[in-house]
Amino acid sequence: MNHTESCWNPNSTLQENTLALVFCQSETQTFDDLRKMSSLGLINFAVDRYHYLVDTISDPRVSSWPLMDSPIPTLAMVVTYLYVAVFFGPRLMANRKPFKLNNLLVIYNAAQVLFSATMLWEHLMSGWLLDYSYKCQPVDYSHNPTAMRMANLCWWYYISKLTEFVDTMFFVLRKKDNQISLLHLYHHSLTPIETWICVKFLAGGHGTFSNLINNIVHVIMYFYYMMSAMGPEYQKYLWWKKHLTTIQLAQFTLVFFHSLQVLVFDCSYPKLVAALLLVHSTIFFALFFDFYQQAYKRNQRPQANGKIEMNGKVEANGKHEMNGKPMLNGKHEMNGKPLLNGKHEMNGKLLMNGKSLMNGKPELNGNNNNYLNGNHEMNGRLTMNGKPVMNGMNGKYEMNGKYEMNGKYEMNGKMELNHNNNRELNHNKVD
Repeated sequence: MNHTESCWNPNSTLQENTLALVFCQSETQTFDDLRKMSSLGLINFAVDRYHYLVDTISDPRVSSWPLMDSPIPTLAMVVTYLYVAVFFGPRLMANRKPFKLNNLLVIYNAAQVLFSATMLWEHLMSGWLLDYSYKCQPVDYSHNPTAMRMANLCWWYYISKLTEFVDTMFFVLRKKDNQISLLHLYHHSLTPIETWICVKFLAGGHGTFSNLINNIVHVIMYFYYMMSAMGPEYQKYLWWKKHLTTIQLAQFTLVFFHSLQVLVFDCSYPKLVAALLLVHSTIFFALFFDFYQQAYKRNQRPQANGKIEMNGKVEANGKHEMNGKPMLNGKHEMNGKPLLNGKHEMNGKLLMNGKSLMNGKPELNGNNNNYLNGNHEMNGRLTMNGKPVMNGMNGKYEMNGKYEMNGKYEMNGKMELNHNNNRELNHNKVD
């Protein structure tokens, strides 16, 4: 048996130490020899091990599939994605208005819902509904139809992760830079690499459970995004937004405990891969939990002594309070009436001693015109130009109980000149 056969048995369903074969010692080359190598020798060794890994112990069924020959194209796409998302895109949009892409977003998210739903169905039909064991499921490297169906599905799942780069491009074009977080970039750049490895070496088996759960989550998530892009009239149906993150946290919890079984029970599935899935789930759970805390928990209004605080102001019984006094619409309130500058206000007018004020002058009977042009009220009577007016009628002044018009007194509706009792009959003007 040669060196390759001693490290890998192609007739076996899966060797438990698959990835460890990269460092399998040959008859002529030991780790002691590696320590004695020059830098050039180490580079040559790394290249040799790379070709051994990619060409020898990878799944031969997928070697001729698109993008499966080498990881270089996938890595190049990830690097290009990060450059556009972090540097090129924001600079390109710096002096441009954000694009309105609602119709395009509806179409894109609807397509992602259908794509995820189709892959969900295929995961169930390829094994997870009836054939696969949820406790331990080795990879089937045979060419039987069910095994090939699962391998083909793993490749489409990998392609779906490349299509999700478009999520970030929409954020860039719409100038939603706050959405391009560390969590977002980490997730969208790591998953294409992980899924490429899955297809190249482990196209099926225990690890595809995480793909199944992810498809369920994406059906729900992209359906939410589709409705959100359909316009404000649909916002009332999106009350469950924060539960999206809860569903994602449940996803990583399920994957964690499902992968943990491989380390606990005897299973013909690589324990190293299962351990990496545990680390992967833990990192994503921590990142999504931190996002959940920042987005929903920390934005809740804190309470003190039964009063709710909003924007730094205490609110009691639905009204803001500042300096211990209730406030309504930014104004102090006393006895149920708003206060402005220490004076009561009702219907937008200041009150002093129960009467409305405008420009600091009282108003009688709610007649705004009484205090226009400098008119105000004195001793219960209106005044005009400093003289009392009775009932505000016809703009006539009152002096000593008599009306005055145009400098002449009037008694019983007739004019009087120079305070004489000679009356003007029939309202004839006195010369």
